[in-house]
Amino acid sequence: QVQLVESGGGLVQAGGSLELSCAASGIIASINTMAWYRQAPGKQRELVATMTSGGTTNYADSVKARFTISRDNAKKMVYLQMNSLKPEDTAAYYCNADIRVVGSGRYREVWGQGTLVTVSS
Repeated sequence: QVQLVESGGGLVQAGGSLELSCAASGIIASINTMAWYRQAPGKQRELVATMTSGGTTNYADSVKARFTISRDNAKKMVYLQMNSLKPEDTAAYYCNADIRVVGSGRYREVWGQGTLVTVSS
């Protein structure tokens, strides 16, 4: 069974920083794109940032220049460094990855359970 487990959420004041981590576990052959999404109360889940296995990144306009996605392929981890946090960044943050398990010829999308980030004004 493949799992994604996030950590690093919490309460922070506006202007502060947090780093989220996400670890993939299971009998994994390879991981393609890894991403972070978020869902604020009463809103739809939205893409925050993505990173391909080759290192290409993409960011939502709302977080550009403030958030940085990175990954450690050997450790099967992805990170989200969040700086200059704003109250509107308050949301549950979800890790997402396209994972191919050993013995399978195809990738499937896997989601983590989420970690809550609260930014106070």
